[in-house]
Amino acid sequence: MEEGGIDDFFEDFLSKKPLFQNKAALQSSYTPDEILHREEQKTQIAKILAPALRMERPSNLFIYGKTGTGKTVCVKHITNKMKKISEERGIGLKIFYVNCKLNKVADTEYRLVAHLARELGKEIPITGLPTGEVYNTFYKAIEKEKQVIILILDEIDQIISKASDELLYNLTRINSEIQNAQIAIVGISNDLVFADNLDPRVKSSLSEEELVFPPYNALQIQDILQKRTNIAFRSGAVQEGVIQKCAAYAAKDHGDARRALELLRVAGELAERAGEETIKLEHLDKAEQKIERDKIIDVITTQPEQFKATLYSVMMMQNKTVYTGDIYNVYRQICSKTGLRALTQRRVSDIIAEFDMLGIVNAKVISKGRYGRTREITTSLPKNLEPKIKELLVKDLGL
Repeated sequence: MEEGGIDDFFEDFLSKKPLFQNKAALQSSYTPDEILHREEQKTQIAKILAPALRMERPSNLFIYGKTGTGKTVCVKHITNKMKKISEERGIGLKIFYVNCKLNKVADTEYRLVAHLARELGKEIPITGLPTGEVYNTFYKAIEKEKQVIILILDEIDQIISKASDELLYNLTRINSEIQNAQIAIVGISNDLVFADNLDPRVKSSLSEEELVFPPYNALQIQDILQKRTNIAFRSGAVQEGVIQKCAAYAAKDHGDARRALELLRVAGELAERAGEETIKLEHLDKAEQKIERDKIIDVITTQPEQFKATLYSVMMMQNKTVYTGDIYNVYRQICSKTGLRALTQRRVSDIIAEFDMLGIVNAKVISKGRYGRTREITTSLPKNLEPKIKELLVKDLGL
């Protein structure tokens, strides 16, 4: 597009009536004034955390459920109300929210505790101090005044994968180290069996109270979408049937309301780019394809090099039926070309099994009689994405 053409495009874009009036209402960070179909869960959270408003330490609370079932939004909704009341009445309540998926904030014990100390006004370097000293600084910051702190650790399972459950043990033991203040932990996880794998001491402390969020059904997602649509789009921007189909997509995907909202937002963006005045079913279908494509590419590009080498080996042999041994032979050749240290065939087989779970390959276990068992492997990638993924793998592996 020539410079003049770009100017004309922007002028034309600004002259059109926008489809969106508040796009933020469709984003995961948005906390609505009213949360639908979660009355029971909101009431439970409020009852468990309410003692903090009397300057008493609430029980630690562990919340789990699949992605997009309203866990974070409900906790934020309740704690925002508590924060407002505590400010109006001069109650010494502080609420900290940390998403444990964030690198450089919660990927090590040092960084998380240093982040909390900074929230309380302490200057702590990004690295360099002994972890014990960072804890002592944090304790002193808490003890400066009589207060109750509610620490919300969202995606708490990520801490364990990055650090260890020793961090959670130390956090749940803080109250025995301080006298003037008290701290309660709210852990949120999408991993339904996460707590089962914790050190028993940590599990009993963290899960003083437990709350499970069930998936939404299609009708509930429809209600949520309708409510957010009224806020996000101008009147008449969404065609009949779009919300119903969007809800059906999401209900099929484990009742994930977050995914439904993302679908609707992307459909709106695609309609706007096409210069349409309404969002149609075809925009929703294109949004579904785009999100699926972006998700697959994101999963693949964030994998370690060994995973990429294994997947590239599978993709190199897709014109015939292949087995684990065949893949392994190609994988070793790729390792010698790229300078990677070749893993054992057993480990490569494990990686293929992980790809199978992610839906990237289909690895069917078959018996070869007295020769044991092997896997028959095919990719499950959309055909139109394969050239793009191969190109990315070649680039990342330096082939």
